[in-house]
Amino acid sequence: MNITLENIDAVNAVITAEIAPADYEEKVKKALKDFRKKVHMPGFRPGMVPEGLVKKQYGTSILAEEVNKMLQEGLYDYIRENKVNMLGEPLPNEANNDIQLVEGNTFTFKFDLAIAPEINISLTKKDKVDFYNVTVSDDMVNKQVEMYRQRGGSYQKVDDYQDNDMLKGVITELDKEDAISESDVVMLPKYFKDAKQQKLFAKAKVNDIIKFNPSVAYEGNDTELASLLKIDKEKVAEHNGDFNFQITEITRFMPGPLNEDLFEQVYPGAGIKTAEEFAAKIRETIEDQFKKDADYRFLLDVRNYLTKKVGKLEFPDEKLKRIMAANANGDTKKVEENYDKSIEELTWHLIKEQLVEMTGVKVDDQDVREMAKEVTRMQFAQYGMLNIPEEYLESSVKEMLKKRETVDNLIDRCIEVKLGTALKEKVALKEKDVTPEEFNKLFE
Repeated sequence: MNITLENIDAVNAVITAEIAPADYEEKVKKALKDFRKKVHMPGFRPGMVPEGLVKKQYGTSILAEEVNKMLQEGLYDYIRENKVNMLGEPLPNEANNDIQLVEGNTFTFKFDLAIAPEINISLTKKDKVDFYNVTVSDDMVNKQVEMYRQRGGSYQKVDDYQDNDMLKGVITELDKEDAISESDVVMLPKYFKDAKQQKLFAKAKVNDIIKFNPSVAYEGNDTELASLLKIDKEKVAEHNGDFNFQITEITRFMPGPLNEDLFEQVYPGAGIKTAEEFAAKIRETIEDQFKKDADYRFLLDVRNYLTKKVGKLEFPDEKLKRIMAANANGDTKKVEENYDKSIEELTWHLIKEQLVEMTGVKVDDQDVREMAKEVTRMQFAQYGMLNIPEEYLESSVKEMLKKRETVDNLIDRCIEVKLGTALKEKVALKEKDVTPEEFNKLFE
């Protein structure tokens, strides 16, 4: 088989494959012989169908199958061996529609290729890219400490009212015939919409009787008032006056103790003994996460920097749209709508490929497994579970690695992490100290 490549311009090419009888005859004969052994035809025992009859009935389809196999293997071997930087798949040329598959003929196939534009990237310390150091405040650490204490907290009965306490008591309507009176009514003054009504309960104690106006407190909200007074929403307007509320019980949520049981629960095996050590560990955890986020932000900034440096690239638009349409089941409208974004992503993909080659970044199976563990840890960290047993991590990794798409995503994440580390050595970092709030705004 003879294969040649003709460059039409910098980003378009035609690859031609010529398949002569000498290339396919032996393969077709062997395929016919193998097929004859298993074909079933009425009147013949298996394997005893005459070769001529098999060839007459199935010869063309077997010829097409063998020629197609040769064509696919030959094209991709040529492209790989000659390092043709192709985008997508080879596209059959219209000239192929005129080919008649007749044994003994020479077949000439043509395919259109979309060639990746050439880019040359160099990075030195003259290239400056932002890098953010996120400052973790004491307030952030303290809030995290309190969050863990809240999880281990409990409700307790108290004698006097504070903000966020829950009140239970008897509510009685004043100055009205057929007045409403309900016991075991529960309410939280903290969520009154009127500040003055909230203040009426500021120094309340068990057994106190507080005069207030529910309609004013909830700004006439039918749903809230109907729930509080235990009446239908349609009757709420009839009860907009003052009420007495006799407090029979005050319940307060008390955070859990800051002790070694909590330290061990949050960081098993860390040996934390004091509140200071616990706070230091929390600070370290937060800082580690922000370092990862800062590395990710750095790679985004490298992308923006290099995309501008490379400038607008020439792409074989017509061929790329054909490739994308084929991948989108012929939805050309969708291709047109998303084409600019696709080119943006493709540009970064080409830049990233060159960066990987430049830095020598490589990913092995162990890298992928560790990334799978890290992803699992991050998922559970969202729910406050910071220390996942190793056997559970291994089980999760095993399941993740069964899916090809998941593995590809993990490989890509590994590449980006290693690439970010390598690029920090290549460029000059414009380091900036920022608060978590300032850092998070960068992603808005």
